[in-house]
Amino acid sequence: MNLRHALDAPGFAPLPPRARTLLETLAAPPRLGAHLRVVHDVVVTLTGWVGPRVDVPAVLFGAATHDIGKILHPNELSGPGSAHELAGYSLLRSRGVEESLARFARTHGSWDAADVTFEDLLVTLADKVWKGKRLPELEQRVAERLDGPPWETFLALDDELERIASGADARLAFQAAYPTSG
Repeated sequence: MNLRHALDAPGFAPLPPRARTLLETLAAPPRLGAHLRVVHDVVVTLTGWVGPRVDVPAVLFGAATHDIGKILHPNELSGPGSAHELAGYSLLRSRGVEESLARFARTHGSWDAADVTFEDLLVTLADKVWKGKRLPELEQRVAERLDGPPWETFLALDDELERIASGADARLAFQAAYPTSG
């Protein structure tokens, strides 16, 4: 299964055209394409739930490219590492992507920094919950940025994340079906 198959397979929201073009031009590994597709799909759900209080196009592009640096650090497709974060940011900037969009490659691993935006937090949250991973501190930071009574807001977010996390096995299987190279 190749990159094009990962990008076109039914069942997940299509990536923004600009993100797709970047992945194809840079010959992204199929597994990276699959991963970005599932994280993007989750962020589509999250932005729909959060509503218009965020820059939705930026969040969608950020989710679709947040790990693009793994093209340069392919060992991080199947193992730990954070070298892809700054590498992805630099790669996107070198391809003419604006700072406001390239930043997600750099910020998705540093969600606990003081200066992260709500949009950064949503991309990071999608990058965790797609596989069923829950981080209470991250979720609390997201809930604090939402409108409404704090405890009710947190509970509503928790319910939505539980619903999203319940589909983790299917997303993990989709990603695992694609090779880490070629």
